[in-house]
Amino acid sequence: MLINLSNHPKNKWSEKQLIAALRKYKSVVDLPFPLISPNANTLQVKKKAEKYLKQILKLLKSSEDKKNAVHLMGEFTFVFHLATMLKNKSISTIVSTTNRIVEEREGKKIVTFNFVRFREY
Repeated sequence: MLINLSNHPKNKWSEKQLIAALRKYKSVVDLPFPLISPNANTLQVKKKAEKYLKQILKLLKSSEDKKNAVHLMGEFTFVFHLATMLKNKSISTIVSTTNRIVEEREGKKIVTFNFVRFREY
């Protein structure tokens, strides 16, 4: 099972990304990324990460898959704290890598991200 903890639910992933995830992890479960206030202090962010760690552990406990991981992308301090907690529990934690393509049209930048691969933290 791949737990997708990001602002990008699996139904918005490219076909290439979804196929890569399913080949390796058999299933993808979305866990919506929390809202992190820019006014939150470090302790508040860390407590939110601890709360999400508990949810992830519960999901992983119910997994029948041999390979499990957490796809973790979002607000930097939350990601740092949660990735550290996950790695301390020997839970595979990954990020998706992309090619960033920028086009200018009529004075506006249009950015497209093309999935390349998953990479371990």
